[in-house]
Amino acid sequence: MTVIHWFRRDLRLQANTALQAALDSAQAVIPLFVLDPAILKSPSTGAPRLAFLLNALQALDESLQAQGSRLMLRHGDPQEVIPQLAEEVGATALYFNRDYTPYAQSRDAALVQSLTIETHSYDDAAILPPGAVLKDDGDPYMVYTPFMKKWKQQEKREVTAFKRGKFHDLNGIAGESIPTLEKLGFEPTIELPPASEAAAQKRLERFVSGPIEHYAETRNSLIADPFADDDMATSCLSPYLRFGLLSPRTAYWSAREAYRVTESKSARESIEIWVNELIWRDFYMHIMAHFPHVDKGNFREIYNDLQWDNDEMLFKAWQDGQTGYPLIDAAMRQLKAVGWMPNRARMIVASFLTKDLLVDWRKGERHFMQCLIDGDPAANNGGWQWAAGTGTDAQPYFRIFNPVSQSEKFDPDGTYIRHWIPELRAVPDKFIHAPWKMDESPQDYPAPVVDHAQARERTLEVYKAVR
Repeated sequence: MTVIHWFRRDLRLQANTALQAALDSAQAVIPLFVLDPAILKSPSTGAPRLAFLLNALQALDESLQAQGSRLMLRHGDPQEVIPQLAEEVGATALYFNRDYTPYAQSRDAALVQSLTIETHSYDDAAILPPGAVLKDDGDPYMVYTPFMKKWKQQEKREVTAFKRGKFHDLNGIAGESIPTLEKLGFEPTIELPPASEAAAQKRLERFVSGPIEHYAETRNSLIADPFADDDMATSCLSPYLRFGLLSPRTAYWSAREAYRVTESKSARESIEIWVNELIWRDFYMHIMAHFPHVDKGNFREIYNDLQWDNDEMLFKAWQDGQTGYPLIDAAMRQLKAVGWMPNRARMIVASFLTKDLLVDWRKGERHFMQCLIDGDPAANNGGWQWAAGTGTDAQPYFRIFNPVSQSEKFDPDGTYIRHWIPELRAVPDKFIHAPWKMDESPQDYPAPVVDHAQARERTLEVYKAVR
């Protein structure tokens, strides 16, 4: 009996629920990945994340070759590719792990309905899948804290070891080679961290072996070199979780083990705070699954009439790191350079775009998706709507980050700013957060594009008008 396992955002062998079920049930498993043109052509798809994906596929192919097989890659609409492949090989069933975005749910439902073979789908992308954490009346949670409390009460599946099964050797079955970015119509942009299951596991082990115990103090760090191994202020596991090079359950149980073996109260508090970040990841997946309208619009529909300015020159200054606010510009330049940004910086630049510049959060959300290697539809959407005040459990509309005071608090000596803005490296500490206050401000660095105090008052009026 031959079956197909359809890899999507689960590019690993270990702790892969659907893959293991397929291996346990069949005499031969065909490992398939489909390059979907609908995703490749999406305006939210960017070269950095696509390059990371292609590297991850290469690593998965190497892992499968060690199992006597290879990755079957085909390019096209899954609703055409999969039935055709099933007929070619005489497959009796399709196995896959569920995805919860509106596009994925619609695509998968249509595919399952059209197939004449059995389909088996599993929950694997979240620790607790949508529908597993509900209010007592059966409704989904819309606020994080009660969701988190209920989540922590729920039983979590253990991680089971990978059990070898029989992969199809694929001899005589046509497949495509893993393409280059250029072949897909994209230009290489940045250097990338290693994209493999082994790299993900190594990074997790390094983080839980010590740095996780200090996460409470380091989680707001503005990190210039995020993927360095020697100074792990945060785990930087998000790209690996995004593509399933690491199971979130593996991450969770590794943290629980670190909690069990330490006797330090502060270390345990730090570990709990990091686990809360995994819960936030689940929470936003649940929100997108239960309220699919958030994918395109405001969760809180009262803000549908909010009057954004959407000034294109200001938006471009923000994109290019040329706003005249050093912390904003440093973070935006880092985003373009490495495809990643610290979480604290993400909140600050999102607040600045939506609240200081009055640019629609959807424009920022799309720019992030085009640049981030860890761009996740649910988490990115949730973070942007939180910053804009339009989402579930959102930051109040009247809470507007001051880019200077945030800079002084989280980059007090200007190390992060100076790393990403060479024009300001000679500026004294006294002025590094507000260089326009110098008698002679740097000639090659722009003046602020807006006055924060004035922008704040204008924004408050705009938000009040729709409430």
